Amino acid sequence: MEYLMNFSFRSRDQIPNYIVLTIFTAFSILPIILLFLNSIKPQEEFGVNPLGFPSTIRWENYLDAWILGEYYNIFLNTLKLVIGTLILCLFSAGLAGFSLARLKPKGSNLFLIYLLVGVSIPAQMYILPLFLMWKQMNLMNTHIGLIIIYAGLNMPFATFLIRSYMVDLPEDLFDSAKMDGANTFQTFLLIAVPLSWPVFLTTALVVGLAVWNEFLFALTFIQDQSSKPISTILFAFQSRFENDWGLVSASAVMMVAPIAILFMFFQKRFIAGLTSGATKG
Repeated sequence: MEYLMNFSFRSRDQIPNYIVLTIFTAFSILPIILLFLNSIKPQEEFGVNPLGFPSTIRWENYLDAWILGEYYNIFLNTLKLVIGTLILCLFSAGLAGFSLARLKPKGSNLFLIYLLVGVSIPAQMYILPLFLMWKQMNLMNTHIGLIIIYAGLNMPFATFLIRSYMVDLPEDLFDSAKMDGANTFQTFLLIAVPLSWPVFLTTALVVGLAVWNEFLFALTFIQDQSSKPISTILFAFQSRFENDWGLVSASAVMMVAPIAILFMFFQKRFIAGLTSGATKG
């Protein structure tokens, strides 16, 4: 009985917290629900029913947006950028994080400060010198040029996160691998990477989301319409069909849905890798 009374008192004390969380949840979810409802709404209903449920569901908005926006080609372009950036960024940041965490070379603390400065400086400051360099190197309008930029922009954060996770890996495993004749790269590939897969997954989700949503550099360095990623195409699609809110809403849903579904599947792994990396070393 005493436990139930204490539980009841604690529940009453938490009521204000629940109210605040409910309000924040409503502010987060309601725009998403409204976007989805608008994506299946006929165009003629927006003038009389812009915020309500559609009286007639029009799934053809998605098909029209897919065809008119050439989303098949756009998704392929975006996947190239995401996969290419992840391969380059995770491999380089993994090697750098392993070196800083396990090998601890001279000047590693200064290198960490350098990475911290790189994280702190706004990326927009690099855009003019990068534009001039990429133009001279014929990397404009190429996916490889944008992949190099994205990898460089996300490398400091990825290195910090991976390094902070690898600091607390068991030392005995690395000593045993060295006694068995494994070299440094083998210990990284066979010991460090399998043990650190949660932080690699977390880093991949963060970097992949950043690349998927990045707009400024993609708009600046890719002018060829057939090579543009999904973030810039949505902007162009909205300009072309600004009066057809059903098509624009369907286009926005198709942009957000893949990342939202991916995050829902890997949410627990993402949070575990992020919190474990943040509390280590």
